[in-house]
Amino acid sequence: MAVKTSQMVEQLELLGCIQCGKCTGGCPVARKTTLNIRSLIYHMLVEPEMDVDAHPELWDCTCCFTCVERCLKDVEPAELIIALRGQLVESGRIPDTVGAALMAIFRQGNPTGIAREDRANWAGELEINAAQEGCETLYFVGCIPSYDQRVQPVARALAQTLAAAGVNFGTLGADESCCGNEVRRMGEMGLFEMLVEENGELFRSVGASRIVTTSPHCFNTFKNEYGLDGVEALHYTQLVAELIEQGKLKFGSVGAWEKDVERVVTYHDPCFLGKQNHVFDEPRAILNAIPGVKLVEMDRNRERSLCCEGGGGRMWNEGTNLEERLAFQRVQEAADTGAEILAVACPFCLLTLEDAVKVQGLEERLKVMDIMELVSLAL
Repeated sequence: MAVKTSQMVEQLELLGCIQCGKCTGGCPVARKTTLNIRSLIYHMLVEPEMDVDAHPELWDCTCCFTCVERCLKDVEPAELIIALRGQLVESGRIPDTVGAALMAIFRQGNPTGIAREDRANWAGELEINAAQEGCETLYFVGCIPSYDQRVQPVARALAQTLAAAGVNFGTLGADESCCGNEVRRMGEMGLFEMLVEENGELFRSVGASRIVTTSPHCFNTFKNEYGLDGVEALHYTQLVAELIEQGKLKFGSVGAWEKDVERVVTYHDPCFLGKQNHVFDEPRAILNAIPGVKLVEMDRNRERSLCCEGGGGRMWNEGTNLEERLAFQRVQEAADTGAEILAVACPFCLLTLEDAVKVQGLEERLKVMDIMELVSLAL
């Protein structure tokens, strides 16, 4: 499939590219696949047509936006990959697993394909207010926390924490649909626009002044791509850190562990929370406030954090290199700090890094936990 480049170059402002190579040089997957963003931009500028089908590595990109963060000319190289994926989506030439995830979102409002009616089952025995009846804070649970059994405890922990702090919140229950963050990054712009319209209308009907998310991916798209005027979008770490600072959330004196036992914890900055939205301090503030936790840092932290390789649709596509995962490197980096616990603040990171711990045989040395699981233990 050949793509005419002139209009795309103009739309993406690729002419600003000075071919410095910072995009490819900083790309975490470039060294292990043939993905080369600088080369793609060059070909888009000099070739009258480009055969997109000849570039299966387009699906290797995790949309971590390291290239965007480092670009000297604000070209936003990752947007080129998203646009090229869009061409493949339009022609139906996409990996089967990506197509299945997109179809499931269209039909059931989530990429798992599990029935929409089961979306609120994550709450278990908890009594959760319906946001449709009015609330100050809308808790948007998200697809993976709603359906994945490993991540459901994170959602329950957050709901219990908000209740303990006296937050007036509610959820949408079975009416909640996928935020569309990964939909856009997989190139399905039509479906993304539909989700923005339908979700935006539903959010506004609730009348909440803010929306808090479990996932940085949901937070990112609500904050930067939905245009929710008058509704503040927050990631849960921002809200929980605020509640601790205001004295509305207090931990027990013993802490999350046995008395007088200190646990060494290191924290992994998720790409969509850290690099893309510069939320670095709040997760660390929460961890530092938990009694019995000693926080240590990995060498690659904050803006330099290594992507777990779960974003940009990679949760539903293996990519072209099956031998080495970024998550494998990341858990080894965490173990090298001497930490017993690798704390995360993203459902994708939780799943990819926990799997990596098992593959790397680090179960006896390192446990992956979401920050909310630690908070829940300490309350």
